[in-house]
Amino acid sequence: MSLIKKAGSIILGSILLSIGINFFLVPFELLDGGIIGLGLIIKYLTGTQAGLVIISLSLPIFVLAWIYNRDYFYNGLHGMLFSSFAIDILYPFHYQFIDMYHVPSIVSSILGGICIGVGIGIMLRSKTSTGGLDLLAQFLSRIFQVNVGIIIFVFDVFIISLGGLLISPQSFFLSSITILFVGICTSLCTWNMEY
Repeated sequence: MSLIKKAGSIILGSILLSIGINFFLVPFELLDGGIIGLGLIIKYLTGTQAGLVIISLSLPIFVLAWIYNRDYFYNGLHGMLFSSFAIDILYPFHYQFIDMYHVPSIVSSILGGICIGVGIGIMLRSKTSTGGLDLLAQFLSRIFQVNVGIIIFVFDVFIISLGGLLISPQSFFLSSITILFVGICTSLCTWNMEY
């Protein structure tokens, strides 16, 4: 795959991911799964920038990638850094979006899941990722020959369950809808992908 195509996939995927998070999840304190979900939980509880938290939480997984599979390290590093910065850069624009569009919370959870799932799927098709648990899911999908979207879905269920305990039961319910759509869209984008 050409460098230009891979860079385009990282940029497009990261922007879609950031739009899904900032414009659809953050206004209702909804969660995605994986490291992004953990980053959002910490953001909601402490006010820390989510992108910065995502980078910090991803570091141990990148150490494993460096040791066991340098291709995953290099391919995931760019996606993780760009998507984390995109999340923090686009965050201030969510106020304008909320003022202009009054999207109901359930619709917001669906649209957020679609944007995030397609963004992740685009990056995974280009053999890159947002790092974090997506990177770990790539390892596991290669070992067990299971679609990477399904593995990500399992991780996501765990993370939003934690968020439901820490944030609110409504956040858990709506975040469940979000990760369902993330999983479906990621799986559709990565269908017939070589592992």
